[in-house]
Amino acid sequence: MAQKSHQKSKSLKALDLAHIWHPCTQMKDHASKKDNGENIPLIPIKKAKGVYLYDFDGKRYIDCVSSWWVNLFGHQNPLINNAIKKQLNTLEHIILAGFSHKQIIRLSHRLTSLLPSKLSKCFYADNGSSAIEVALKMSYQYHQNLAQKSAQNLTKSSPKSLAKSNKKTKFLTLENAYHGETLGALSVGDVGLYKDIYKPLLLECITTPVPIHRAKSRTCQNPTKSNDYQKELDALEAILQKEGGNICAFILEPLIQCAGGMNIYPSGFVKEACEMVRKQGILIIFDEIAVGFGRSGSMFAFQQCDIVPDFLCLSKGISGGYLPLSVVITSDKIYKAFYDTYESNLGFLHSHSYTGNALACAAANAVLDIFESQSILRKNKNLSDFIASLWGNLSKLENVCNVRYCGMIFALDIASSRHKRTGLEVFKRGLKKGLLLRPLGNTIYFMPPYIISKKQARFVVENLREILKNLG
Repeated sequence: MAQKSHQKSKSLKALDLAHIWHPCTQMKDHASKKDNGENIPLIPIKKAKGVYLYDFDGKRYIDCVSSWWVNLFGHQNPLINNAIKKQLNTLEHIILAGFSHKQIIRLSHRLTSLLPSKLSKCFYADNGSSAIEVALKMSYQYHQNLAQKSAQNLTKSSPKSLAKSNKKTKFLTLENAYHGETLGALSVGDVGLYKDIYKPLLLECITTPVPIHRAKSRTCQNPTKSNDYQKELDALEAILQKEGGNICAFILEPLIQCAGGMNIYPSGFVKEACEMVRKQGILIIFDEIAVGFGRSGSMFAFQQCDIVPDFLCLSKGISGGYLPLSVVITSDKIYKAFYDTYESNLGFLHSHSYTGNALACAAANAVLDIFESQSILRKNKNLSDFIASLWGNLSKLENVCNVRYCGMIFALDIASSRHKRTGLEVFKRGLKKGLLLRPLGNTIYFMPPYIISKKQARFVVENLREILKNLG
């Protein structure tokens, strides 16, 4: 049986490499050494349960990255499984233009009930980058529509002339930001690895400095409480004095820049920076695609920042890691700027084929059921404190620095190594120990599903310690 499973795995790998171009991957890395590749193992997964993934050879791996940060309550969660199965018996999907369904109505009501009353309108898409595109387009068109509504002769005003009259055409973003890989999302990102090659295609964007955490002592820290960010506010003030009237929206990931090396930065900076831009009539977009739904410690990260955005972008954990879904939640003020006759051309003409998919919404409602019925945020607080105490021990290693955490995100940087691609070496050694770790360069992070046990978490940290200790 073992031999048969091994042959099945080998056959699947060959078919995969013959036909599939994997995301965010240099495919030559999967080539063999004889083909001058890195020989990184490609691992077909046969099944999953809880925090574990099982390959066709019977080896299991703890999903330390929640399958790219989406899985909140474990694989094959029975409550989410049953919700999807039940929905499948009645409705799988319908067009959302002019039609609706019970799951999306219930989800929208529940989401807005969790938020300040200002955030009352939901616009759905099917992935995080698409949600960012929606928010960017909506924020730009908001100012455009106000310009059109204020024009004396609406019927004679052409879109081209109105575009010239609306000076708010630029976006403001933080250095080190990442918001996705579609062109608009790339425009407001600042990670050169993803962005540089496409610069001629991108929107005009202004970047302002972000506080970068660099621990001053070898301890495990939560940098969100730091008050060391005055120079970044001063830089922002200078930008606003020069460009404030030209900026339509300020987009940021509150508290944690995840793809930007897990940079955890102060909540006070978020609050003060947003207050500064709001005085200039600039709209605020919070990208909580990765940090929403409890990942930062609170249900939503903005709740720790004492500021309410004009647009809240959510995805990833919204469906518990089951199905693609995203939503942009905004205010009546924004909504009313688009509300007019069809002939006015003020409507938001943006759509996706699978917008508001009924199965995905059923999964999302099950996710909210779990949050409500199982005291997840309280349990996460206890689990976060426990893991942070273990994670802090890694700071004693000489090749480790910037040991940090926020909520259910734990990160550190490798200060030195003899390996050209240190993160890749950690990844490969992790697989041998049954850990799915996918580092960001020399940043190692742990973002487990919330159901991970203390015993499993200890296993992860202790094995990671052995990997780092012997890294060389």
